Amino acid sequence: MSATNRLGMRFVHVPAGEFRMGSDESAQALAHAFPNAERRRLLQLADEAPVHRVRITRDFWLGQTAVTVEQFQRFVEASDYVPESIRDGTGGYGFNPDYDPARTLRGDAFEGRDPRYSWRNPGFAQTGEHPVVNVTWNDAAAMARWLGARENARCRLPTEAEWEYAARAGTRTRYPGGDDPQVLLATANTFDRSSAAHWPRWSEQAGAGSDGYAFTAPVGRFAPNAFGLYDMIGNVWEWVADWYGEDYYQHSPVDDPQGPANGTVRVRRGGSWHTWPLYARVAFRNWNSPQTRYVLVGFRLLCEARPIS
Repeated sequence: MSATNRLGMRFVHVPAGEFRMGSDESAQALAHAFPNAERRRLLQLADEAPVHRVRITRDFWLGQTAVTVEQFQRFVEASDYVPESIRDGTGGYGFNPDYDPARTLRGDAFEGRDPRYSWRNPGFAQTGEHPVVNVTWNDAAAMARWLGARENARCRLPTEAEWEYAARAGTRTRYPGGDDPQVLLATANTFDRSSAAHWPRWSEQAGAGSDGYAFTAPVGRFAPNAFGLYDMIGNVWEWVADWYGEDYYQHSPVDDPQGPANGTVRVRRGGSWHTWPLYARVAFRNWNSPQTRYVLVGFRLLCEARPIS
C-alpha cells in the first residue's frame, strides 16, 4: 500500500513487526565472500554485533525512494530554507576528473569542500529524478519538519532500527536480494565496473559487471525490496535519526530503539553508488557529523501517519 503527498512524494506503508538486527558474520566468512578485502577492514565491523531482537511497535510510512533533487528544490523554494553548504559558504564535495586524491593531504576520493559544489552541483550530471546529495543531517531534518507541518503529521528521519527493518523487508541475508554480491547488479547502484573506471586504484574492490551508472542513478531504476521500497541499498547513503554508538547494540532495547541519547556523529545507512559490495551489506553502519555534506549522502523521509494526497 502506498500514498502520494501533495509534493508528489510517494510513501510506502511499512507494518509494525519484529526482526533480528545486525550481523555476527565472522571475518573468515566475509573473507570468503569478499576475497579482495583487506583483513583489517574485516576486523572493523564489531559494531554490527551482536545480532539482537528488535520490535517495531507502530506502522509507519517511508519514502518509496530517497528524496530527489526536484523534491528538495521544491522544499527550498517553498520554505526559503538555505542549505548548509550555501549558508556557511564552504560548499560541498564534488567529482572532478582532474582531481588526484594521491596529491592531497587527506586523500579523499572527491574534491572539496569547495563553494563550487552543493546540492545543485555534485560535479556530475543529475536531473530532478536523481537523489539529492551534498545535504547535511541538519538539512534533512529541516525538510522533515517542514513536510510534517504541511502534512499535519509528524515527519522525520527513520531511526536506525526502522531503516534496517524496512531495508531487510523480512530477509536475513547480506543484501535484500540474497547473500551473493552479484544480486547488487539488479537491485542496487553500487561501486562496480562503471564507477571503477574513474577510480582504477580501487578496481579490485568493485562488484563484477556493470549496472550502467557511473554516478547516481535516477531513483527507482532497480528492483524494489519486498516492501516495495527502492534503493534502500546503493545510490546514496541515507541519513537516519540516531546518534552513533559503537556499542549500542549491546544494550539496545527491544521495542523501538532510538539510539544513544547524545553523541557527536549521526548514523548513515545503505551505501551509495561509490560503495564497495562489502560495505553495501544491510547490516553495515557508518556515520558523519551532522554538518557533513558529501557527494555520496542523501536521505529518505518517514511520516508517522498516511501522507495527505
